This record gives sequence, structure tokens and C-alpha cells, in this order.
Amino acid sequence: MLLAIDVGNTNIVLGVFEGQRLTQSWRLATYRERTADELGMMVITLFAHAGIEPRTIDGVILASVVPPLTGMMRDMAARYFGQEPLAVDGTTDTGMPVLYEPPTDVGADRVVNGVAAFAMYGRPRGVPVIVVDFGTATTFDAISLGGEYLGGVICPGIQISADALFQRAARLPRVDVRKPPVVIGRTTVGSMQAGLFFGYVDMVDGLVRRMRRELAASSGLQAVCVATGGMAGVLAAETGVIEEVNPDLTLIGLRMIWERQRR
Repeated sequence: MLLAIDVGNTNIVLGVFEGQRLTQSWRLATYRERTADELGMMVITLFAHAGIEPRTIDGVILASVVPPLTGMMRDMAARYFGQEPLAVDGTTDTGMPVLYEPPTDVGADRVVNGVAAFAMYGRPRGVPVIVVDFGTATTFDAISLGGEYLGGVICPGIQISADALFQRAARLPRVDVRKPPVVIGRTTVGSMQAGLFFGYVDMVDGLVRRMRRELAASSGLQAVCVATGGMAGVLAAETGVIEEVNPDLTLIGLRMIWERQRR
């Protein structure tokens, strides 16, 4: 039994694996002020609700892009599960060479996503991979035909774009990000939603096409595009480039790295 933890800027995602099977997963809001005891009690409550005994956990693996919470998660794992977690960072042997410069600058979640996406969708098809993660920031990551993490693109997330529009334009309201019925809005809210949603979809299409051309120049093959993250299911259906959606990609990648470390 493995507890995998992905600490993001907006959400903390936890998953429990029994062997290779993800049996439970939860999503918590990220608050940097939480203590190890607060985190521990929340996780223990989730375990109790799911009927999982904390003592059955054999290991804990952690990927975090929020430094203040990394230490808290380590303390929580030690105090409530009796485990020293494996914290994935730029120095961890993930089995995927990182060609980013310097390698320690790349977010742990981006490499973890790459490990899972290449193993599940790239290697079996014999093609490079592009991973689009719709998180607080939207990231595009390129994995070579040989399974190397090459780098990628970082953009403001769609919710960040919506918040910035509200904060910087005095007469524009705060709007929910959702697909409007038409592109040409007849109201201010409809116009903003059209710009945010369809503008974002076209940005994804354009960037993935450009990345595919660069990858094809060296491999001669079209990369498969995999999406994950909170808005993946909604936005992927509107794009013309995303072929696979896997909301559990980061957790699966953490499990794969854990198994490699154990071997």
C-alpha cells in the first residue's frame, strides 16, 4: 500500500495504491499556513471515511511545488504513518533523463507527469509525448522518442487569466470560467467567457502544433498529446490536438517512481 501526494499551488491531491491499482484519491485545497498536525488529521479522517487503516501504508512518496508545505508533509508522514517519504525533486532517479537547464529548476510534477505519460502512451506507440497539465499554471512538457524530458512551455492558468482580467479592468466583473453557447457574446459576461474559454482552447491547439513540428523535425513522428489537471476534461474535448485525458497522471507517475526506487 502506497500513499502518493502531489502538492500543487491550488490543490493537494492524495492517492492510495494497492499494488498498481489506485483505490482511493482525494483533492484538498492548498493552504500554506496548515501545520503537520492539521494535515495529518485531515488525511486520517479521509482514511477513516474510506475504511483504510493508516498502519497498512508501506510507503509515502511526495511531489511538491510549494516549498513551505514540503517540510510539513514530511512531518505529517512521519508522525501519522511512521514513514519517511520519498520527496521527488531534480536529483531523484526517476528513470527519465532531464535535459532542462539546470535540471533542478524543473517542477517535480512536470517530470512525474512525463514519466507516466511516456510509459503509458509514448513507449507503447513508439512516439514522442506532449503533456498538457491544466493547473494553476498550464504547462506543456515534451518527452523525446528516447524517453528524455526535453523542456516545455509555461503559461498562466485559465483561472489566473480570469482573475487578472477582473482585477485590472475596473468595469469588468468576476466570471466563472465555462464554455459559452456562442463565440460572439451578446453580454459582457458572455464576451469574457468566450475570450477566456475559446481563447484558451486555441492557445492550446497552437502551442501543441508548434511543439509537434519541433519534435517531428528530430524524430520524424507525430507526438501523442496527453492532458491532465483540473480543467483537462472540459478543455480537451474542445481542442483538436489532445488525444488522451488522464486525471490521475501525476499519482500514477509517483507510483512508477516509487517502484523504481524500491527495485
